[in-house]
Amino acid sequence: MRIGIDLGGTKIAGIALDDDDNTLAYERIPASSQDYGLTLRKIVQLVGLLESKAGRATAIGIGTPGAISPATGLMRNSNSACLNLRPLDRDLEAVLGRPLRLRNDADCFALSEATSGAAAGAHSVFGVIIGTGVGGGLVFNGQLVTGPNAISGEWGHCPLPYARDDERPGAACYCGHSGCIETFLSGPGMAMLYRNSGGGALTAREIIVQAGSDPLAAEVLDNYIDRLARALSVVINIFDPEIIVLGGGLSNIDTLYERTPLRWGEYVFSDSVQTRLVKNLHGDDSGVRGAAALYTPGELPESI
Repeated sequence: MRIGIDLGGTKIAGIALDDDDNTLAYERIPASSQDYGLTLRKIVQLVGLLESKAGRATAIGIGTPGAISPATGLMRNSNSACLNLRPLDRDLEAVLGRPLRLRNDADCFALSEATSGAAAGAHSVFGVIIGTGVGGGLVFNGQLVTGPNAISGEWGHCPLPYARDDERPGAACYCGHSGCIETFLSGPGMAMLYRNSGGGALTAREIIVQAGSDPLAAEVLDNYIDRLARALSVVINIFDPEIIVLGGGLSNIDTLYERTPLRWGEYVFSDSVQTRLVKNLHGDDSGVRGAAALYTPGELPESI
């Protein structure tokens, strides 16, 4: 039995899966993103709740915002600031009394969708998170692509490709640069475009709802789709995935799946683009299922 934990900013979700990916238990508790010690205790609490229903786990995977730096062994780039500069993996192993695997939450999303979700069976998959932030993960032949810097798939902090004059230098990003893809394609990025185009203070969700009757909202959506096509074209040029899976709140915009592929051919270095753009299958559970998938059944020890 494997346990997966998805450590979010407002909630911590946990799932227990058997060897056939059947759900044995599922729990969700509030997060404490400003208190590191309390975060550790809550994860221990959640593992205890799952094991009380499903038995002792033979493997535990954790999906986190940010990632462990190979240089320092400490967390970095997490929007849950209390995790940064902490040895989260080592501290969790100490309080849980067993080894575990820890990966970025976008990696877990990509792995979930590539192994049992919308891209199951594909050899090459790019999993995309577009919501409050923008992230991504690469899966090849069912395995996460891991680089020496632990940043595979971090397309959200690349510059927006083929930027127009009116898009330069772009908004400041929390990473310290300006014009990152995240500042354009996140929910706040869409809301900012609407405001800067003369609209009011609407959320991305409200803009999408109004796009059918509000010409400005329709224009903003069209602009967003073109930016998404440009951003994904670079991923296709470099990785050439069979399938790109969208997750996060903005993945619920149905028109993205039809209109974005019609645009990205203008930017991809090919006479045709066979890559498919699909919506996630597991929804909000993709991250937690992907954390459990950090261990495959064949890797499980007999006991831990």
